[in-house]
Amino acid sequence: QVQLVESGGGLVQTGGSLRVSCAASGRPISSYNMGWFRQAPGKEREFVAAISWSGVRTYYADSVKGRFTISRDNAKNTVYLQMNSLKPEDTAVYYCAADSRRVDARTRYEWGVWGQGTQVTVSS
Repeated sequence: QVQLVESGGGLVQTGGSLRVSCAASGRPISSYNMGWFRQAPGKEREFVAAISWSGVRTYYADSVKGRFTISRDNAKNTVYLQMNSLKPEDTAVYYCAADSRRVDARTRYEWGVWGQGTQVTVSS
């Protein structure tokens, strides 16, 4: 089983940028599709972005399309989420997820492995 640890969260002003990382251990992530979800207080965990095991296919929520970029470095066993033009509504705990099934799965129940999350706060 792969284990996931997120890092890179923090406090940033509106319009700023932040990159969060997800480091995997236990197994190579090259056999997994990887995703990012987020959860704001009092809200459901929502899909943000996903990338296929090869990195060829990527998927984004409409709310982040054009602002966020998901990428992966299988040699470093790490996945990234570059977030630009951040807005206060992007404030949430960001979770990394892994699964070997559908890369375009957009519900949390379709992803089998989760990290502990990293807090991202965007101030207005």
